[in-house]
Order: sequence, then C-alpha cells, then structure tokens
Amino acid sequence: SPQARSKKRSRKHQRFMARRAVLEQKGLLSPHRQPGSQSPEVGLEAHTELTESCDRVPKAKQTVSSSLSPSASPDSIARHHSVLLSQGNGSSGRVRTSSLVLRPGKYVAIDCEMVGTGPQGKLSELARCSVVNYEGDVIYDKYVRPELPIVDYRTRWSGITKQHMKNAIPFKAAQAEILKILKDKIVVGHAIHNDFQALKYFHPKDRTRDTSQSPALKKRAGLPIKANVSLKNLARHLLHKKIQEGCKGHSSVEDAQTAMELYRLVEVQWEKQLAHSLPPRAPSPVTDPAADSSQYLDDQYWPTEVMASSL
Repeated sequence: SPQARSKKRSRKHQRFMARRAVLEQKGLLSPHRQPGSQSPEVGLEAHTELTESCDRVPKAKQTVSSSLSPSASPDSIARHHSVLLSQGNGSSGRVRTSSLVLRPGKYVAIDCEMVGTGPQGKLSELARCSVVNYEGDVIYDKYVRPELPIVDYRTRWSGITKQHMKNAIPFKAAQAEILKILKDKIVVGHAIHNDFQALKYFHPKDRTRDTSQSPALKKRAGLPIKANVSLKNLARHLLHKKIQEGCKGHSSVEDAQTAMELYRLVEVQWEKQLAHSLPPRAPSPVTDPAADSSQYLDDQYWPTEVMASSL
C-alpha cells in the first residue's frame, strides 16, 4: 500500500542520514547543507559520494587485513617490507612495526654447542641447543646426549662438561622438539649451517638469516664484505657488548640472543634486499615437508659431500 511504501522510504532515508552523519564525523563527507541551499544534482552527487565512501571504507580494512595475514609466506613478508618502503614517508620505524604486527612469532634465533665424538673426537655432535624468540626470550634450552660416546667435551669453547650429560635428553628426542619449533619459522643464526648440520636438518634458504653472511652487517661494522667475521667481533663493533669471554666456554643462549639483536639492527635493509632477489613462490602449505624431522633421519637425505666430511 502507499502508506507501507512511505514507511519503507522513511526508514531507508533514516539509515541514509545516519550513515551520512557518521561519515561527516570522520571527515569523509562534507557537512550536510540546509534544504534549499543545494540543487537536486548536488544532492545526487552527495548521495553518490556517500555510497562510494560506504563501499570504500570496508575495502580499505580488508586490504590491510589481507597484508597482515598469518598465513603469508616468508618471502611475502620481505616484499611487504619493500612495498612499505616504497610508499611515502616509509620510515624504518614504520616498517619495523609492520613486520612485528605481521609475523610476531615467526622469527627465532638458534645456537648449538657441539662436543667431539668418533675417532679422536673429530666428529661434531650436538650437546646443547638454545632457541630464542624475536625479543630474545628463551623458548628452548636443553642439553643433549650425543648418539656416540663423547671423546672430547671441548669445554673451553662449548662450555659442556660431564656433569651436564647426567640430565641430558637423547638426540632424537631433542631433534624432534627443536624441529617442531623451527617449522615454518624464519630462523636467525651465525654460521647457522653448523647448527643445522648438528641437528641433521636443512632449513629452507629463504627462511634462513645467517648473520655471518650479511653484507649489511659487515658494511655497518666497517669490515670487508667477503671477510669471515665472528659473532664476537660483530657484537663488539655493532652492539658494543662483550660475549664469549673467559675459559668457561660459550653460552648458546647468549649467542642466539646476540644473533637476533644483530638481525634486528639491519632487518629492514636485509628484508628489502631479499624482496628484490627472491623469486615469487606460493604461500607455504599447512604441512611443510621441508620441516618434517622424519625425512632427515636417514642417510639418503644427506648430500654425499656432507656425509664424507663427517666420517
């Protein structure tokens, strides 16, 4: 009936005016003019602007939400850094904050201490492993019992003694725990290939950040790009802190924390460079075969040269 249609138009108009008031408060629409002060064409234009604004605001939110998706692949993180840097006023603080919001729990740093086993103690096996998060908080730190008898504790460097092995957990148990932590993470470390070799594991290259191979860190420290630089020297030059002092050996917790500090020091520059060098790739699947420890327990998954060098 005409009365029902009139009520329907009235409710629609009320909703329209309510949306207009909200947009005017947010500064997205110019204030409403008094009746008679604008032509029908202007009113139509305002209605179009209102409709477009209503549609535009939720879409902007959806874009931000999409860019901050927890399922984003690590190389998309790097490209996200690059996009932010290319935008106006793209300061490093802005990118750093975005990175933390994007993947706060996806960065970890690792350091392992090894002891000598096998003939003359020349074979290196895992005896302690420490993992810290982006903020440097310890999320894993355990002593590990090697699969072969220990010949050389290497206490001067490893800090490991016979006493530590009393409550150590078996290697395979430790390996399973550690690889579960590393799965789908961006892993930071110094000369990190040694740690992965001790774990009998290979982490995806695009998710690995080796501070011993970072040109940005070496340049910042005033060292040659091709120089082999120790974690101790980088910490002294860039963080103004002393580590690995004395004769009681290294602390894997301290070394992991230092590696993460160094990474964060040049994080924006590092990720920007990776964004330009990494090829496009699809987002990581829910189950990542590259992080499944069961695939790395057999010799068939080890390259011939690695096996030869460990014998």
